[in-house]
Amino acid sequence: MYDDLPAELATERLDLRRWRPSDAEEYRGLWAERDVRARRRIDADGRPTVEEIRGWLTENPLAAEAGLGLLPIEVRATGEFIGYCGLTVGQATFDEPEIAYELASRAHGHGYATEAARAVVEAARRTGRRRLWATVREWNAASFRVLEKVGFERSDRVDEDPERGDSIWMTCELGQPLA
Repeated sequence: MYDDLPAELATERLDLRRWRPSDAEEYRGLWAERDVRARRRIDADGRPTVEEIRGWLTENPLAAEAGLGLLPIEVRATGEFIGYCGLTVGQATFDEPEIAYELASRAHGHGYATEAARAVVEAARRTGRRRLWATVREWNAASFRVLEKVGFERSDRVDEDPERGDSIWMTCELGQPLA
């Protein structure tokens, strides 16, 4: 029904590709940087460990459901791993998946998230999908800016969470695939 999200995308400054087991340490670094209000963080027992993450990446090099993918982002000029961006079912559906991205703090403020998200939105359009979703905690102003730049708008849906902050659902209508 839908074409697969490509396992590799390229932008002017970035390469997005399949996960490699060697990405496990950098990926865990993203977990360690997450805001204390994030749902998935390194727990009191130090889990997930680098080895656990390496196992996940070996088992599923796209880190998502078949046909979708969360792709590591590398700066093309240096090969530096800076995060990931892609599509996943997440809290949405396979037909209308959720865009997800996360960048290391050292990569914030350079437009990389917007550049990667724009590439993923365009790739999603080419798969034949008509709509994407995103969920963003109300306190994450930077993610709202990225999503708005790539065509997302707030929906009426809000998942209340007094502990971590409400999740705001945003949507992007993709329309017809580009020729």
